[in-house]
Amino acid sequence: MVLEDPNVEVPDYVYSRTDGPESAPDKATYITIDFKEGDAVGIDGKALSPATLLTKLNELGKVNGIGRLDLVENRFVGMKSRGMYETPGGTILYMAHRAIESITLDRGAAHLKDELMPKYAELIYNGFWFSPERELLQGLIDKSQQYVTGTVRLKLYKGNVIVVGRESPYSLYDKELVTFEEGAVAYDHRDAQGFIKLNALRLRTLAQRKKKMGL
Repeated sequence: MVLEDPNVEVPDYVYSRTDGPESAPDKATYITIDFKEGDAVGIDGKALSPATLLTKLNELGKVNGIGRLDLVENRFVGMKSRGMYETPGGTILYMAHRAIESITLDRGAAHLKDELMPKYAELIYNGFWFSPERELLQGLIDKSQQYVTGTVRLKLYKGNVIVVGRESPYSLYDKELVTFEEGAVAYDHRDAQGFIKLNALRLRTLAQRKKKMGL
């Protein structure tokens, strides 16, 4: 009856795939994960099959107290139920994948993918893997991963997955554009003045209408 009450903390003995963060090592574990077109292909520079890679990440996540999730979810049939999930390897992989996407995906593509993923996950959760709509979304997602190639460096420490580095031959990150150092020539911050004025045009128009109406 432990899981039925969402206000009761689940005892440690319920978990089988993860150690508690309290018992995790006091020294952080550093790893790198290599990606090719969105797929994780290696750990610490060593190429691994998908199954072997996930098994290795599960082992690393387990001892570092990573991957426990306690949530109340909405079931397909309409009821709410409490779920206890253990995904040590999946949690590490998710954080690493988001990190490599952050430097390789264009803003518009990244935002669109974030909008589509909840629907994609819902279809799979509800058993519609072989549905045409899932296959349609898969094509879009696969296209988005064309340049998601590179390496992510992570620190695993007491239940936390901390991204400490990311690099890619297809990175869109440009240090010259984002620097605030004096004398930077790649990007003149004064260029933003016109953009800010245009971006605020509709808000000024709305404010003028409110003023006329005495609001």
